[in-house]
Amino acid sequence: MYDRLLLPTDMSAGVDRAIAHAIDAAQRYDAELHILYVVDADAYSSYPGDEYVHEFEGLESALEQAGEDALEEVAGAAATADVETTTEIRHGVPHEEILTYIDDADIDLTVVGSKNRSGEYRQLLGSVAERVATHAERPVTIVKTPVEDES
Repeated sequence: MYDRLLLPTDMSAGVDRAIAHAIDAAQRYDAELHILYVVDADAYSSYPGDEYVHEFEGLESALEQAGEDALEEVAGAAATADVETTTEIRHGVPHEEILTYIDDADIDLTVVGSKNRSGEYRQLLGSVAERVATHAERPVTIVKTPVEDES
């Protein structure tokens, strides 16, 4: 039924369950697992930089390194489960890059993690997972992770 699954990750607390779910689904369907990390262009394009920091040590480079580490960690867990993986880092607006990747790689099912936040928080900021689910033309599974109330 599914030959190619996509797991977009930023390694935040909300993706832990999604990682396990995606690896399990890839095993069950004998599918290839694509793992995508999007370096949020807004995070570094608005950063003024520091003339004392070498260009390769800037924020963009740090975000790329975090992405490489995240992909390596998830790919390692998938390899332990004998799941074939493809990894990629892209730059841009996260939900837009995820939607583009779904089409580019002919993804059959996307598994996204989401923190289970209050309605007020969601109304204010929205969610990458919600945007992907709303705009994707192919199946999307949202795996929720509860966030403890910090009050």
